[in-house]
Amino acid sequence: MGSLKTMSGGLLLGLCLTLLGWGAEGQWNGRPKKEVSGSGPIYLGQQQRGTWWPLMQTRENLTEVKSIKSMFQFRTFDPEGVVFYGDTREGEDWFVLILRNGIPEMQIGKADILVSVQGGPKLNDGKWHLVEISSQGDFVVLEVDGQKELVVGLKSKETMEVLTGQIRLALGGILVSLDKLLLPFQPEMDGCIRKGNWLNLSTPWETELIGEPWPCYQNIQPGSYFPGDGLAAFNTTDLPGHQTEEGGITIDIHGDSTKMEGTVLSLKTPGQELPTVTVKINNNPKKVILTILKRDTITEQSFSRLSLTLLKNQVNMDIDDTQITFEIDSIPDFHRSWKEGMILAFGGLPGDGVSYSSNQYLKGCLEKIQVQGQDVDLDRALYKDLSVSSHSCPSEV
Repeated sequence: MGSLKTMSGGLLLGLCLTLLGWGAEGQWNGRPKKEVSGSGPIYLGQQQRGTWWPLMQTRENLTEVKSIKSMFQFRTFDPEGVVFYGDTREGEDWFVLILRNGIPEMQIGKADILVSVQGGPKLNDGKWHLVEISSQGDFVVLEVDGQKELVVGLKSKETMEVLTGQIRLALGGILVSLDKLLLPFQPEMDGCIRKGNWLNLSTPWETELIGEPWPCYQNIQPGSYFPGDGLAAFNTTDLPGHQTEEGGITIDIHGDSTKMEGTVLSLKTPGQELPTVTVKINNNPKKVILTILKRDTITEQSFSRLSLTLLKNQVNMDIDDTQITFEIDSIPDFHRSWKEGMILAFGGLPGDGVSYSSNQYLKGCLEKIQVQGQDVDLDRALYKDLSVSSHSCPSEV
């Protein structure tokens, strides 16, 4: 268990009740709002990449708050992102619970005072965990599965003021400006919340989601899920592969190809009409198609691991234990092009605009994506379609 005791002006009181409120910078974006239940289940991942705005939020007069405890069940494979936020006094006092490297982290702010503490078990194991946040005297306490894991002590020498106004609670985002954070983090959270009890309030939550909230899958497994509606794209300058030339650049895909259909990956130089390299899967009949420029190489087999190695003027494709080599003089120098910046897309064929439109999107689960042996996090993509889940796939078991 980690603990931190900090002496500072009345930070705790705002937090006791603040255990989830929201901030002055939080203004609705103008889209129609609708009411949803805060008890869940709630899928937190239905936000556009880079969006700090909460998925849903609620507010209540502080005079109506009788409990200083919030609890919910939480499940994810995602190592980093926002889970729960709250504030009072129009964002002057605020609190946020996030995951960083899978470990819970609390950041707390009041006026010019900032506190951050991290500890407890890793929660990104794909299992349901009971999370409870409460105020106990001068301490904010985080419990996980009935065990006290984090304690933040806050004590003021000043006379405690009587809080008035509203408390605001939010899920999947924050309502204060980013410059108020002590430590920055990646906001997206591919995770689910259910059985939420927020300060024992019955006030409905509001969301700006278009359509119905997405469901939480009954069972999940690690991986990136492409439902056939979009892709994720990177600029290769943001990926490994800039130091090694002789060994080439290797892209590894793990997954059950018999449960995939569509474009697995494509590599394109900006300004070119066609991708330089494309890998597609067709399971009726079963085949893997490697396309270099306009030339196809077809192999009629399934795989659990596919590896592409890009050499100066050559492409090797390894499907489990079978290797296919593709050589042609017109292939570009991949090492140079990679360093200058190509578009590497997973799940589709990127277009020339920000839309990245395609009619050959992948449907299936990529259990692991690696470049040069390093895991690729789709939350870091240049573009990721809202439909793509970065860290979890539906599972039959």
